[in-house]
Amino acid sequence: MSESMLNMYISFAGIIALMVSIGLILLSRYKLKGIFAFIIAVVAYICLIFGSLIIFYIVFSGPTA
Repeated sequence: MSESMLNMYISFAGIIALMVSIGLILLSRYKLKGIFAFIIAVVAYICLIFGSLIIFYIVFSGPTA
């Protein structure tokens, strides 16, 4: 597998993590209450940080030949 294809799959993982975090944040804010909402929000923000770091790495790693 080439480096370009590997970067593509890694970026897909980052995009999916960002979409999951959006869904979980919305779920925790509008549908859940109490400690369960807090736990889901923490998981959502962890996904947000993880996805952001992946996208940051892919963007700043530069083009692959």
